Order: sequence, then structure tokens, then C-alpha cells
Amino acid sequence: MSRAGADSFWESDEAVERFTDREPDARLLELLDGHSDAGQVRVLDIGCAAGRNTVMLAERGFDVLAIDGSEAMVARTRERVARVLGSDEANRRVVRGGMEDLSPFADASVHLLVALGVLHQATSESQWTGAIREMSRCAAPDAMLLVAVWSPRSRPHGESIRRVSGEEHVYEGFHSGTHYLVEAPLLDSELGSAGFTPVVPTEEVLVETEKGWRVTINGLYRRTRS
Repeated sequence: MSRAGADSFWESDEAVERFTDREPDARLLELLDGHSDAGQVRVLDIGCAAGRNTVMLAERGFDVLAIDGSEAMVARTRERVARVLGSDEANRRVVRGGMEDLSPFADASVHLLVALGVLHQATSESQWTGAIREMSRCAAPDAMLLVAVWSPRSRPHGESIRRVSGEEHVYEGFHSGTHYLVEAPLLDSELGSAGFTPVVPTEEVLVETEKGWRVTINGLYRRTRS
């Protein structure tokens, strides 16, 4: 799929409804358990899609912010957050933008960054490294970073994916466009260079899809140095 085709996918009614129906992430829910001072914890949901995690965070009283590159996804997330916090707050907290440009958010201001299914949406090394650099800039000291990315061993459509010529980690053959795919050791290394240290060993999960499978790399990191 071309970049234009991928963009069209994320703006489609089908995609918006599909992501609206998703439940909040189980790892995130576990991480949030026990917070008695939710209002003092600023959470940035990067690539919020239709707001499955953003809405839950708002309902639980966290100081939630969110960003997504899709106009349709931002509109749906704002609509859902407005039911909890009102339209003005929804418009302030949910913005449109790319993961490599988190300029709406101040330096060292975020206590928990959520980047689930986001980094692998990068289509170039510059976008990938830019996203990591921006997450590091926004993270407060001791901030947590929850990550999930696809491995290059994924075959969600049952077909082989192909590395793009001249690119070490960019692959094509996905219905959602080209993706930047890495394995766990490189993910740890790249995030380590940006000041994030694993809290628990980074792990992989294999999930069967309708026609194939997806290998997801799950990581939890803490901001330990600038």
C-alpha cells in the first residue's frame, strides 16, 4: 500500500469504528492500578487512534494528553473525551500531529508516555529516531514509557513482507502501508540511547490473525538519564 493509501486507511470510517470498539490496553490498566493521585500524573497517549486509552485515562482522572496524525481519529477521540471532560478540555487535550513532532508538549512535562502500536508506523529512520528523540524530550525524570511495536517476523496477512530497497528496517507488504520494524534488542538499544532503561525484560507476544500472525514486542521503560 502506498503512503497515500495508508493515510486513507486511517481516515476511513471503517478504521475509526474498528479502533473505537477496542478495549483499553491491559498492560496500561495494570500499570495504572494503585495510583491515588491520578490528577497529578500527566499521561501522553501518542498515536491515540480513536481514544480507547485516552478516554479511560480521562475517566480515571489522569491529566491526559493525546496526539494522532489522523484527523478522523482525533475527531472521534475528542468526541469521546468531551463526554467526560467537556468540549473545551477535549479540544485542548487532544491534538493532531505526528509522533516525530511533539512540540505541543513541554520539555520534561510528562510522567507516563504511552506508545502502543505507534513507533512501527514510522516510514523512515528519520521519523523513527525523531519520535524517540521527542519522547525523550517530553519525559520528566523517572517518567515511564509503555511501548508495543511489531517485529519484522510478523505476517499479519499470511504473506511475506519485503524490506524496502536501501532501507535497513523499513518493510512493505502490509495493508496499512510501510513500517519500520525492529527486534527487542535493537528497541532496547535505541531507547537506551535516549535515556530509557527497561523496568522489566522486554518480551514478545505472537498473536494469530485471520490469515497469519503478528509478533509484537512489548516493553516498559523508565527515564533514568537526560
